[in-house]
Amino acid sequence: MRLTFYGVRGSTPALCETNRRYGGNTASIVLEEQGEEPILFDLGTGLRQYGSVCPMDGTFAATALVTHIHWDHVQGLPFFAPVHVPGARLDVYGPHQEEGPLGEVFGDLMRPPYFPVRASELGGDVRFIDATRDTFVVGSRKVMVRPVPHKGPTVGYRIEGARNSVAYISDHQAPLSLDTVDEGVLELADGVDALIHDSQYTSAEFQKKNDWGHCTLDYALLVAREAKAKRLVTFHHDPAHSDDDLDRLTAALQESAGDCDVDVLAAKEGLVLDL
Repeated sequence: MRLTFYGVRGSTPALCETNRRYGGNTASIVLEEQGEEPILFDLGTGLRQYGSVCPMDGTFAATALVTHIHWDHVQGLPFFAPVHVPGARLDVYGPHQEEGPLGEVFGDLMRPPYFPVRASELGGDVRFIDATRDTFVVGSRKVMVRPVPHKGPTVGYRIEGARNSVAYISDHQAPLSLDTVDEGVLELADGVDALIHDSQYTSAEFQKKNDWGHCTLDYALLVAREAKAKRLVTFHHDPAHSDDDLDRLTAALQESAGDCDVDVLAAKEGLVLDL
């Protein structure tokens, strides 16, 4: 499995001089394996850059696993060039919403007057499939979907290939106690080779924003430890955290992880992770 990170920020794009090394685009990761169609984790603004390296002849085909439909996780779809080409296909999985099926709600988000092009008007074949607590197969990979605590219907994903496994839990509301982990989250992350996990806040920031739907870096490490994940990739960085901030926070987290078998690194745009 090869993971390429095209967007690593949470909440809103944050493109500025102090964020150049880690990048300012929102959630977009691509999983690739030889002989398999790519799997896209979320459809944030980083997706546009991935589109620039994809075929534009109508042969593009992939599966997108969307955690929820907040703007920072779906805003890249209309700017993803391959899906404007007839013949291309993108199967979009995501949780059923309280307001209706995923496709209907996405249609409400992407339409005039909020956006000039409707999802149904894209040139390629974009299919929306509800998935909240499911297990299915994409090519030869097994995909597990479980609800994750956040604001509104939200899920996480676990991908199992022939030799490797990845869990993607991008938005995760930690409990106020910061000492217990949701059973569904542990099921997704159990023993994975790489856990990509929400790490938006410091402990001090969490005290002021403890109901905003996210967690701390230390809590992300707790999830990795409890699940016995081999590697933790911190993700969904706060837009206010500069490159220097993330260097400092990552170094501190790596030191905290020194007494366990979890390898810690911070996601940044352009990072390629081979498992």
